[in-house]
Amino acid sequence: MNGAAGAEPFIRFEKISKAYGDLQVLNGLDLDVAENEKLAIIGPSGSGKTTILRLLMTLASPDSGHIYVGDEPLWHMEGENGEGSKKANARHLRHARRRIGMVFQHFNLFNNMSVLRNITEAPIHVQGKSKEEAVEQALALLDEVGLADKADMFPDQLSGGQKQRVAIARALALEPDVMLFDEVTSALDPELVGEVLEILRKLTQETQMTMLFVTHEMRFAKDVADRVVFFDAGKVAEEGTPEHIFSEPENPRTREFLHAVLGD
Repeated sequence: MNGAAGAEPFIRFEKISKAYGDLQVLNGLDLDVAENEKLAIIGPSGSGKTTILRLLMTLASPDSGHIYVGDEPLWHMEGENGEGSKKANARHLRHARRRIGMVFQHFNLFNNMSVLRNITEAPIHVQGKSKEEAVEQALALLDEVGLADKADMFPDQLSGGQKQRVAIARALALEPDVMLFDEVTSALDPELVGEVLEILRKLTQETQMTMLFVTHEMRFAKDVADRVVFFDAGKVAEEGTPEHIFSEPENPRTREFLHAVLGD
């Protein structure tokens, strides 16, 4: 499956398979994502959507196939002197994933750290930024997500929506080329969903990052995505512009899924 029309792929999945025990989650997946593309990934539970993000974040390893981010292999290293490829070591994985940030469904904040420290910890200890530089950046990001007055609070003093906005600021602090969003509103009370989606809409409009959204928020996907990919049974069943997928889906499974979700 190709990325945005005419654009060189920035992320490439080539014949990726992944199983958990007897459950085949991805089955020979080919998928390209263009640089700066905003890709929405939709589909039923268990169709392999989140696994794609976990493979990119190196939280799970593929059983077969290759993944590239930019021109760099993610899960394998090219052999020297034409010796072919070999499995990536820990150092290679750390280097390869430095370009990728992820926002999780359940925030994954450090509850024993202030909001400010949650955001500055990785830039200081992973990227080697000075504390002053990291704090200045963190305060600017908190302002961007509407939480400038929460820097000294702790996660358990925040609402779910505020926690998720802190998590977004924390991911942005590492200045990634790729941002992954895994059902980031599904753990929120309904009245808090809008504040998080508004931040994400703003991000898609104002940044040049490649973004992958696994989401069940269909209206959001229609609004912000350049392309929508519908997953079913570990493969891309259909892909296209939001207008195509939501108005004129061709695959019966896509139509069935959207009817169940949207009730149209």
